[in-house]
Amino acid sequence: MSLHESLTVIDGLIVSRWSRSVFESMQRGGIAAANCTCSVWEGLEPSLHAVAQWKVRLREHADLLAPVHRVEDIARAKETGRVGVILGWQNSTGFGDHLPYVALFHELGLRVVQLTYHTANSVGSGCLESRDGGLTDFGHDLVAELNRVGILIDLSHVGSRTAEEAILASRQPVAYTHCAPRALKDHPRNKTDAELRFIAERGGVVGVTMFPPFMPRGNDSTIDDYLDAIEHTVNLCGEDHVAIGTDFTQDVDADGIRYFTLDKGTGRRLLEVGEVRNPPGFERLDGFPNLTAAMERRRWPEPRIAKLLGGNWLRLFGEVWRDPAGR
Repeated sequence: MSLHESLTVIDGLIVSRWSRSVFESMQRGGIAAANCTCSVWEGLEPSLHAVAQWKVRLREHADLLAPVHRVEDIARAKETGRVGVILGWQNSTGFGDHLPYVALFHELGLRVVQLTYHTANSVGSGCLESRDGGLTDFGHDLVAELNRVGILIDLSHVGSRTAEEAILASRQPVAYTHCAPRALKDHPRNKTDAELRFIAERGGVVGVTMFPPFMPRGNDSTIDDYLDAIEHTVNLCGEDHVAIGTDFTQDVDADGIRYFTLDKGTGRRLLEVGEVRNPPGFERLDGFPNLTAAMERRRWPEPRIAKLLGGNWLRLFGEVWRDPAGR
């Protein structure tokens, strides 16, 4: 058995165009579980519809997929050769500013929620908002409720001030599920060295993305460029606080990318992304074994590779996920 096959591989965020083809690619890639985005700009009703649609997918593709509500579900998915689906949102607008819906969506399987996506909402400011007003009073209430029910807080697209205040407000460690170091490319979606250290010092995890627009060489990036970004983050945060969050957009067409990059999905343009070309050998999710092989070529110790490819997510999920009764 190869090292990759023996590992519990977890992707901190995938936002692909969901289909059986993508699920098969995830399975071939040896992914034990992934945070699968099912809400970006959507409000309450569309987000509820998206969660319901995932329930259908999980039933129709039960040979490939398994729902993840607890850490133990990830081990079960790995043992049965399936991909564990962690339902996640890249915005908190799906709650409709109604705190009792947090527990409701937790019961439906939601396990990761990003506070803001790019711009401002009632909770705080995104990283592309011209003025970061910080975490609002309602934002403090939402952070407390997410802590109470056991949903992981994600700050990947959140503005610097709002993210810092959320980290301080949270009673539990939080995550950047998918980001890249700004020291390697000066982009507003990337995080400074100080921001990366700050979240790690408080027990959080940084999922490093390989999304080409956020990498120094863009579409010319290689797997080794991705490893450089991971290594930079490990040097800052320590190997116990770094993981993988590819932000894979497999099979997402130009309209889908446009939806992500316009304010609220239909407004002003926030980012110029263009064509997205992933590194050779990692163009699709089934290329995950090549990432592990590249880590081995760098002679990274196996315990480090195991932490980066899934172990650190398992630790964080275990600390955060629980039901509101505290079990």
